[in-house]
Amino acid sequence: MSTLLRGLDGTDAAHLDEPVKRPAKRSDGTYAGVGRNSGIGGINIMSIEWKRRFKLFVQRFWQPTSACMTCMPGSWGNIMSLAHWTIAFHTGLLTGLLAVLLTFTPVAKLYGNRYGNAVIVGLLTAVGDAYAHASHYRIPYVEHIVTGVVSGLLTLAASYLFEDRARRLRVAWTKVFG
Repeated sequence: MSTLLRGLDGTDAAHLDEPVKRPAKRSDGTYAGVGRNSGIGGINIMSIEWKRRFKLFVQRFWQPTSACMTCMPGSWGNIMSLAHWTIAFHTGLLTGLLAVLLTFTPVAKLYGNRYGNAVIVGLLTAVGDAYAHASHYRIPYVEHIVTGVVSGLLTLAASYLFEDRARRLRVAWTKVFG
C-alpha cells in the first residue's frame, strides 16, 4: 500500500469508505486546512517533504564521506589531515546535493528499494568523488569507482541495521549486554 494511504500514526487507511468530513469554513469563504500543500488534518505536506529531503541529505552526506575516508590512499595514516577531510567532505556534500536533486525526478522511486537506493548512492558517490578530486591511484577513475562501491555497500548495510528504528542493533545489544 502506498504511503499516501497510510495514516499519520502508520496505520493503514482502512476507513476510506467512511464519508469525508469537511473542515470548518472560514469567514473569507475558504476552508481551514485545505489547499495545494495541505494534507490530512491540514498538515503542510511541503514541510514533511523538506524534512524528508533534509534527512536524505544527511544520510547521503555521511555515507560517501566515510567511503571516501576509507578508500583514499593512506587514509588511516592521514585520518587527522585537514586536506584529507576536506576532500571527503566535498565528496559527501556533492553526493548529498545530487541525491536531493534526484528527489524532484522519477528516479526518486528507487530510494524506496534498498538495492536501488544503494546503486543510486554508489553512482552518485563515484560522480561526486570524481568531481571533488583527481584519482590517487595509478589507473584513472579506479579510486572513484571503489569509493562508489564502498558507499553503496555502506548504504546497504545501513538500510539493514537502522531500519525500524535500529531494531536489529537494539536486539543485538540486548543479547550481548543483557
